[in-house]
Amino acid sequence: MIQLLLYLATIPAANWMIGNFGTTCVPQGPCLVPVGFGLTAPSGVLLIGIALVLRDLVHRDLGARWAAAGVVAGSALSFVIAPPELALASFVAFAVSEALDQAVYTPLRHRRLVLAVIASGVVGAVADSALFLWLAFGSLDHITGQVVGKLWMVGAAAGFLWLRSQRRPAAAAS
Repeated sequence: MIQLLLYLATIPAANWMIGNFGTTCVPQGPCLVPVGFGLTAPSGVLLIGIALVLRDLVHRDLGARWAAAGVVAGSALSFVIAPPELALASFVAFAVSEALDQAVYTPLRHRRLVLAVIASGVVGAVADSALFLWLAFGSLDHITGQVVGKLWMVGAAAGFLWLRSQRRPAAAAS
């Protein structure tokens, strides 16, 4: 249940960050942060990368309906703290990436959780980034930075899940 609460918090927090936190804030555009390789992205990118993984964990532990409900609830919270056009762009991007995520994550999750998280994270990062940037700002100017930033977080979370899975058998044998 903790992953659901964290997931719900990441969506509005990321949308708030986009307009309020960054190393550079573009007039009539997003606040940006560096994500490596000389790229920048709207500042909520790192939280959304985490959200993509949390969504998979909600799906795994609570089911697909809870993951979908999390998109709706997190997006509703975004409408309270972010401009409506940003919250709407976020909702549409999350809804589409959730559908794509389920198509990729669901068949893989029982066999190879880490692979499922990585594969669905890549698909989700690309779809979410393209839709969000286009709907929120009418431009794909920061798509490479968006995808890279999200994949940093997906990779870190997948690494954590892999390490955790490696420790379980040893702990069970003791």
